[in-house]
Amino acid sequence: MELSQKQAGPASGSPLPAPSRTPTPAWAAADGSVSASIGGLQEYYNDLCMEKSKEIKPFILQILQEVDEEIEKGSVGITLNIAGNSRSLSGERVTGEDFWILCRVLKNNSYINGLDVRYNLLSDVGAYYAAKLLQKNRTLKHLRMTGNKIENKGGMFFAAMLQINSSLEKLDLGDCDLGMQSVIAFATVLTQNRTIKGLNLNRPILYGEQEESTVHLGHMLKENQCLVELHMCKHDIKNCGMKQLCDALYLNRSLQYLDVSWLSVVSNNIEGKGLVALSQSMKTNPTLSHIYIWGNKFDEATCVAYSDLIHTGRLKSDNTDVEPFVVDGHVYLAEVSNGLKRHYYWTPGYGEACSLSSNAGFSLAPVGQHL
Repeated sequence: MELSQKQAGPASGSPLPAPSRTPTPAWAAADGSVSASIGGLQEYYNDLCMEKSKEIKPFILQILQEVDEEIEKGSVGITLNIAGNSRSLSGERVTGEDFWILCRVLKNNSYINGLDVRYNLLSDVGAYYAAKLLQKNRTLKHLRMTGNKIENKGGMFFAAMLQINSSLEKLDLGDCDLGMQSVIAFATVLTQNRTIKGLNLNRPILYGEQEESTVHLGHMLKENQCLVELHMCKHDIKNCGMKQLCDALYLNRSLQYLDVSWLSVVSNNIEGKGLVALSQSMKTNPTLSHIYIWGNKFDEATCVAYSDLIHTGRLKSDNTDVEPFVVDGHVYLAEVSNGLKRHYYWTPGYGEACSLSSNAGFSLAPVGQHL
């Protein structure tokens, strides 16, 4: 299925468009390149910058040197981590110009299977080059773009890429200011894509009250039997949208983790009726194992429903972010710290959070521990 080249309104049920025009910054016009086989990544980056008359960034050189050392040790499946919120970068950020050079460096590299560039300064231009990289590179399995403001246009580049790429398994576009059009485009493409196992679409910029994006994502879940992990935090899902998702879950047999909170279904606008419907779907869907709901509107029926799920063992206490308790004969839900990724929004200064209850996403879709 190809995304239409014509512009379609977000409320339309027709496939949404792929970008009709690609950005061509002045610094990217020349395409003569140094051979990717020369030396290590550090040397190749240095030579490319000199060839294109671009500034050589010491922090990128340092990171590439560390990767070269890992490759020399025989390591494979390396994640290139250039997260802008990492304490080791001391405020340095990757720009679109830097990223263009990096994409050239990584294009034919078979040792790196993950790229983490969260919270840098990559706009839709950076998204364009990342998407182009993924059309050519068959080794990259996971890409984390979290916090880069690629907006709707950048999201459309990635949606178009997923029509071609058959190797990427996890894509994180949380907090990227995606628009309604690009969210619907992802839903459209994933009815056909059979490779993506984890997708983060947290906190898009959506307008309107019709919940078009939730309706389209619900339709996608009816068709897609490969997606394991879906993040839909801050989609302003209401009861109607939750019903669409629940209807899909009656048919879906692959999804294990649905996040509708701030990071799940959490922190949407779902009330008791919708949350109870979600709890009922767990009784007919044998695959769904993790649900996170904190931040929505709980009534007593909701509290009783999730208390029953936990007490019967259908929902394990480590697989949700709520815990029931009783006061004066009434059931309530308290928040607990379980989640998919404890270190999602920041990089720890030392150590790893190994608890499966706080990092459930890694066991559900283990591709890319840094995503």
